[in-house]
Amino acid sequence: MLSLFDTGIVDVGSCVFLCLLSSSKVVVVYWRRGMEEPGQLKRALINATAGALSGAISRTVTSPLDVIKIRFQVQVEPITQWALLRKDTRGPSKYTGMLQASKDIFREEGLSGFWRGNVPALLMVMPYTAIQFTVLNKLKTMAAGSSKSEDHIHLSPYLSYISGALAGCAATIGSYPFDLLRTILASQGEPKVYPSMRSAFVDIIETRGIQGLYAGLTPTLVEIIPYAGLQFGTYDTFKRWTMAWNHFRSSDASRADDTLSSFQLFLCGLAAGTCAKAVCHPLDVVKKRYQIEGLQRDPRYGARVEHQAYKNMYDALRQILLKEGWAGLYKGIVPSIVKAAPAGAVTFVAYEFTSDWLESILN
Repeated sequence: MLSLFDTGIVDVGSCVFLCLLSSSKVVVVYWRRGMEEPGQLKRALINATAGALSGAISRTVTSPLDVIKIRFQVQVEPITQWALLRKDTRGPSKYTGMLQASKDIFREEGLSGFWRGNVPALLMVMPYTAIQFTVLNKLKTMAAGSSKSEDHIHLSPYLSYISGALAGCAATIGSYPFDLLRTILASQGEPKVYPSMRSAFVDIIETRGIQGLYAGLTPTLVEIIPYAGLQFGTYDTFKRWTMAWNHFRSSDASRADDTLSSFQLFLCGLAAGTCAKAVCHPLDVVKKRYQIEGLQRDPRYGARVEHQAYKNMYDALRQILLKEGWAGLYKGIVPSIVKAAPAGAVTFVAYEFTSDWLESILN
């Protein structure tokens, strides 16, 4: 039997308590003020669209560096400079440096070789960044009690790191099959093992099953938690430091606002991308090895990574350390950082500007 309730609203700062009272019970419903703000769907649409466009721009601009990085990471033979230091006597390596790799790829595959696998990469990165920025903004909105970006910048650094890590996990799971296809197409060289993304997809399903599309997901998630956390956490930290610097330099601190220039946003993104990639690169190498297991590349590209070569992530790390040394875990670190720094910067700047532009035309 339903009872009639008297109601009361208690407003305490950013929190609202709705009290429902009857003769026998008191029910208290609580929510953060940000939850009742209008336009949450519009905000999510802006975040998703801006994230997808910024990811597409960044990925297309930095594709040549990504192709070189992948070729280094999946090469079992050592990079020559490291081999000399370790007096390694194994056979010659296909790729020995960024310049040499660039020349070889251009000579053997043409200019289009630097954008090998870019279509699945775009299919991967656009939903990835769309999901990532949408989830990130939602988590920050829940934590700050407001959907306004100016309120998010003042969140605790720990919350920024945690929000970035959770957003990265959600985005990775949602877009992983395209990441795997991108890696396979970018690393196969000439002659091609798969002429198209569709043929690669069909072959993986036939030979490895649905789970084959998620090969290497575990090391990817282990990598993405610190990577996304560091990238977004340090980006927010650098933005706060830059704002403080602007206030310090301003002749009238009371009139100084929190707006950063595009160059300052670029530098913040550059620093954030560099820090995150430098820390997490070994896990990215392990992920790439998992992704190309069993790929029948031309022998001139070096030894193949056989199917089920690694029992688990720990075994992969151990085998790479034993056979290739610490240098094996950092193969491709130079093109990786050279790519990650501007990629992070372009992504954040493109997101900030696209988000502001979408917000202005939708309001």
